[in-house]
Amino acid sequence: MTQKERMEKGLVYYCADEEIMGDQVLCLEKLYDFNATRPLESEKRAEMLKDMFAEFGENSYIEPPLHANWGGKHVYMGKNVYANFNLTLVDDANIYIGDDCMIGPNTVIATAGHPIDPELRARVTQYNAEVHIGKNVWLGAGVIVMPGVTVGDNSVIGAGSIVTKDIPANVVAVGNPCRVMREIGEKDRKYYFKDKEIDWENL
Repeated sequence: MTQKERMEKGLVYYCADEEIMGDQVLCLEKLYDFNATRPLESEKRAEMLKDMFAEFGENSYIEPPLHANWGGKHVYMGKNVYANFNLTLVDDANIYIGDDCMIGPNTVIATAGHPIDPELRARVTQYNAEVHIGKNVWLGAGVIVMPGVTVGDNSVIGAGSIVTKDIPANVVAVGNPCRVMREIGEKDRKYYFKDKEIDWENL
């Protein structure tokens, strides 16, 4: 079994393998070009992302600079997703991001890890685990999502949280490690920030 096959199966593998590095650098060339685009080149950016990503949904947008181990090659992004500056996608395994998500600046979504065993780490080995972000999720600024995690539909992850375990749908979760604080409910339909009420009739 080749090292690339081991990588694709989620096994521990030698990540400096020549075949892997050769494929990866071609993806990084595309990423470099994307990050060199100008602010008025939004249509060009969208076309580039459709080429770079495994899937890139309609009306989705990523603010450069974008950082990604494989330039988005293993990322499946839905429709109407907005990602702010400095999104980092450690996309050595697949990352799935549902429709209508909002991703704050300096967010990290990571699929890669390294063995704790010192001998294996000295051999430059790693392993990967997929990440699943549901539909209509808001990841606040500076959130870190760790390998193997699933975040359920409609949930909000507070700024600066480190998500080490699965988060269910329809909750607000915060902290390090990230924990469910409460369910999303009727209060959230009345207030948008502290005691400020939503003027539904004008929206």
